Amino acid sequence: MSAPKKLTVPAATVLSAVLLPALFAAPALADGKADAKRRSQPKPPAVMSSVGGEQLGKPGTQVKLGPEAPLLPKELSGRSWIVADAESGEVLAAHNAHWRLPPASTIKMLFADTLLPRMPKTETHLVTEDELADVGEGSSLVGIKEDHTYSVHDLWLGVFLRSGNDAVHVLSAMNGGIAKTVQDMQSHAEELQALDTRVVSPDGYDEPGQVSSAYDLTLIARSGMQKKDFREYCATASATFPGKQEEGKKRETFEIQNTNRLLTGAYDLDPYKGIAGVKNGNTTNAGSTFTGVAQRGDRVLLVTVMNPEAEEQHAVYKETAALLDWGFAAAGKVTPVGELVGPKTAEAAGASKGAPPSPRNSAPPAQATVSTKGGSGGIGVALAITGGVLVVLTAGVFLVNRRWPLRLPRR
Repeated sequence: MSAPKKLTVPAATVLSAVLLPALFAAPALADGKADAKRRSQPKPPAVMSSVGGEQLGKPGTQVKLGPEAPLLPKELSGRSWIVADAESGEVLAAHNAHWRLPPASTIKMLFADTLLPRMPKTETHLVTEDELADVGEGSSLVGIKEDHTYSVHDLWLGVFLRSGNDAVHVLSAMNGGIAKTVQDMQSHAEELQALDTRVVSPDGYDEPGQVSSAYDLTLIARSGMQKKDFREYCATASATFPGKQEEGKKRETFEIQNTNRLLTGAYDLDPYKGIAGVKNGNTTNAGSTFTGVAQRGDRVLLVTVMNPEAEEQHAVYKETAALLDWGFAAAGKVTPVGELVGPKTAEAAGASKGAPPSPRNSAPPAQATVSTKGGSGGIGVALAITGGVLVVLTAGVFLVNRRWPLRLPRR
């Protein structure tokens, strides 16, 4: 019996048989990892607050596109986000708007909105060691030194530009202490109907139980933007800050820059045209959070993004910019899915077209001299000299200096 003939297979066929399964398996493996990562992420509650409208209490993306409305951006990874018209209060689109998540330093917007009206910006304060003793390890700092004197104006620059927890603690001490400040902030949040918010620390440092939501942070930002000082501070790109003071010598100074990258730009990120604040944050528990306000023409939008899952650098800013672009393009072409509610006192008074009572402010607001030469915000640069400190506003100058407060939603 003759032996069976050997089968001859071309080398190219063998190579393709080996390589093709691997080629097709690689994407599947990558997709599998991505799916596993998505499955491991926490899920929003099935039922959330319905403040502002029932649809805002539903998990997932909420939007009602008209025939000519653009589609939402594809690459959105934030666990929670919201796009709202700052003046009408209409919510154009939202995603898990009432999901209670750690807010990081965006809670400083509530801190500022609560305390700003209480202290004249010209008031000065000698910082003590005790006031800086409880600043959390790894906190963002502006560089305040004990036994040095700072004006309230200096301290607010430290809060808004450098997100300085040291400045927050000093201002809290001037307000009667951390515990009182936390209580005051919580009461103000309830007055604004920011009912997802629970304040544990005034600076946003990670603490068990400290939460807010994209909806609440947007409410808080809207309230803050009705205060001229708040608008000017959050739109300030850079400023000169007081440093060491040695006897018999002129006090040293150093420059501080705003950490809001949509305002100042970054290596791979341009400043957003028309941006005018508001506040960014980042901690281990919260991830990245950001609330921004911007203007195009007569339209003013507020966007909040919380904890993007995308791993790329500056994802929170890129997703905010994409949502702002979408909001400006979609305005008037979508049916609102909810509204930003007004404060309790305004609603109780039946102020359907009014605004919150004007805050008491013991010091006159800073006067800005506007220059029309350039400006990374795309509208101009305002130079304001307040308390002897040069402040550069790189934002929508018209938005900063326009007639406010905003109209509240109609009831």
